[in-house]
Amino acid sequence: MPTESPSTGSTTLPHPSPHTAASTGHSSSGAPTGSRARWGAVVALALGIFTLVASEFLPASLLSPIAADLGVTEGAAGQLVTATSVIGIVGGPLVVSALPRLDRRWVMAGLTTLAIVSNVLVAISPAFGLMLASRLLLGLAISGFWAMSLAVTAQLVPAGSLGRAMTVVNTGVSIATIAAVPAGAFLGELIGWRAVFLGAAAAGVIALAAQLFTLPSVPPTGAPGFGTLARTAARPVVALGILSIVLVAGGHFASFTYLRPAFETVDGINPALLAALLAVFGVASFVGNLAAGPLADRRPAVLVIAAPTLIGAATVLFAISGQHLAVAAVSVVVWGVGFGAVPTMVQTWIARVAPDRLESAGGLVVMAFQIAITVGAAVGGLLVDAVGIQAVLLAGGVAAVAGGLVLTAASPRGVRA
Repeated sequence: MPTESPSTGSTTLPHPSPHTAASTGHSSSGAPTGSRARWGAVVALALGIFTLVASEFLPASLLSPIAADLGVTEGAAGQLVTATSVIGIVGGPLVVSALPRLDRRWVMAGLTTLAIVSNVLVAISPAFGLMLASRLLLGLAISGFWAMSLAVTAQLVPAGSLGRAMTVVNTGVSIATIAAVPAGAFLGELIGWRAVFLGAAAAGVIALAAQLFTLPSVPPTGAPGFGTLARTAARPVVALGILSIVLVAGGHFASFTYLRPAFETVDGINPALLAALLAVFGVASFVGNLAAGPLADRRPAVLVIAAPTLIGAATVLFAISGQHLAVAAVSVVVWGVGFGAVPTMVQTWIARVAPDRLESAGGLVVMAFQIAITVGAAVGGLLVDAVGIQAVLLAGGVAAVAGGLVLTAASPRGVRA
């Protein structure tokens, strides 16, 4: 078993037994050797996270017909998105701690099933209250699935391929973020909003089938229970990592939430250009995610500082000179690449500093992201009203760079290599 240094909270992994590794096809940490890597199962996890994240964002493109059908305001209908993120603050840690001994294959399948049920209930809901409750189920499914994905993926591929494997998983997030809103709007006009959610449920069934077909039995990792979660969070290196995630992601979301009013300060902007710039951001994020995996495996120290610095440089550049269309376009590309790399960056970083607590660490990462979304949007709103959009962009950039510096300073020697 890994041992923990009481003074630093860092871990020392035991040397693997060659005989054991050869006979089982796994390293001592549970990761398989190269010949036993299960990339089909990794793709199935990516498909699962794609369906969950796409389901999360669908209401953003269907607010008007939902509100009209159920007799509520569009502002009230917008809470369907808020509900999923709020439950995510506690959902990830809750799932990893409340199910300490269940085979993770069945946990992932169960969470995907929960998302399917949520989408079906949304599609048939006669009242807004039932729909809102159904979205809480989706929030639990998303946060639990994302929290568990790191520990499960670590048991599917060799340790040296974890960054690339997490890039594959996070590709599901990138594609869903880019495609969900425009696809939802198009299909909503074509077949109606309720049918769109039934379609999302059908996609969930496909993801569930892929998981059941490809995922092997995946035993839990680390000691079980809420006590383990608390002890993991109390490790100084993990606590600093969580703080840095809140700073980096919070700086991003403080700025990104108010990106539209920022674009409205750009000379010559119009609705078509606005849509194009948002699409460019999505594509750039996808590219950043693809680049993050190899860097995480080979040059983790570069990735840890580069991704937050790109976010900070882009938002500060936008704040200073963003009224020029060319500058705004460059800022959006750099910003998208930087933030696209962040999920893989933080997941592989936490895997290196807490290899014996991957499930608890994954839950804490999800919690940190959800806190960052909530706090970032709130603080950004206060700054927009009190000072202006440029202040939000500057503050967001400074927070992101500060988070990168904290993460670099907190990194053990092995992560700095």
